[in-house]
Amino acid sequence: QVQLVESGGGSVQAGGSLRVSCAASGLTFGNYVMGWFRQAPGKEREFVAAINWNGGPTYYSDSVKGRFTISRDNAKKRVYLQMNSLKPEDTAVYYCAARTDWGPRETLALSVGLKFWGKGTLVTVSS
Repeated sequence: QVQLVESGGGSVQAGGSLRVSCAASGLTFGNYVMGWFRQAPGKEREFVAAINWNGGPTYYSDSVKGRFTISRDNAKKRVYLQMNSLKPEDTAVYYCAARTDWGPRETLALSVGLKFWGKGTLVTVSS
């Protein structure tokens, strides 16, 4: 049974930092491109970041580029999202997801093609 479990969410003041984690089980973790998506109340789920199988190439949405860093530890089957300089508009439920293919950012940003999803962890950024 494949499971992706996010953790590390919480409340933080604007300008602060937070790191969310995703623990994977039941899959060969290194065979999957991993990504982070987020969804704010009343909004569609949006792409945040993606990282290739071995932690090399990465993609970021324009809204988080320069502030967020995605990383992974294949030995631990974990993917991380370090979030710095947080803004209130970053408030959302953050989800990790897995897919087998790598491609342009436009492709990775699509929810279709994602093989597995976590349940999400809530990040709240206050002014």
